[in-house]
Amino acid sequence: MSVTRIKKQKSVREQVSAEEWAKRVDLAAAYRLVHLYGMDEMIANHISTRVPGEDNAFLINPYGMLYEQMHASCFIKLDLDGKILFNPTEYDINKAGFIIHSAIHRARHEVDCVIHTHTIAGMAVSAMKAGLMPFAQTAMRFIDIGYHDYEGVAINMDEQERLVRDLGNREAMILRNHGLLVVGASIPQAFDNIFRLERACQLQVTTLACNTEISLPARKIIEDASHLYQPGVRRKLGILEWPALIRKLDAIDPSYRE
Repeated sequence: MSVTRIKKQKSVREQVSAEEWAKRVDLAAAYRLVHLYGMDEMIANHISTRVPGEDNAFLINPYGMLYEQMHASCFIKLDLDGKILFNPTEYDINKAGFIIHSAIHRARHEVDCVIHTHTIAGMAVSAMKAGLMPFAQTAMRFIDIGYHDYEGVAINMDEQERLVRDLGNREAMILRNHGLLVVGASIPQAFDNIFRLERACQLQVTTLACNTEISLPARKIIEDASHLYQPGVRRKLGILEWPALIRKLDAIDPSYRE
């Protein structure tokens, strides 16, 4: 009588470091939060984060899953040249996602997380010649935002240089006729940036729809307000908010941790 040995397949958690697993959990939380706050677009767009201890590697979403379906075990690990290092899913990556995110991770070593969205408000502002306007305190944070002209779907490697140039050392950029892009020194900081930038765009679209005269503070006041939100001036934005957001997610659906 023969005995067939069944080898138990290792879980993703068993195949990565504890540090990478923690990063995967936070990345999954970011995807769920982007969905929760209405900033996703079905399977499109992307959020990436560096892999701890692997300078040349980052994690990104499998192209074919909704943001509300993301969980810690699903992310694809690849290097900055596009080589897949670990793929626990049946899906591939989004080519445009690779081009955008690898360019920034290669050029900006202090950046840990990159978020790109196609929200209605973000795309609307991206089509306005005036760009983002400082209508209220939320928008004043981004008066030095970058702009990148539309070149078509981001599938050409030579666009990477211009993406990096137009972002500069900023944490936020509007992709003209396309959408929004933010970076952060951590996942919580990047999420805070996209949440606030999205609110600023919603504010602008709503304000312009009112068809009334708009009141703006003096330029010096706007600049002083913006300065308080810059890195290193006060607390690290997004860090205080993150545990509260995690508690919110855990109460709704903790499956992102799996």
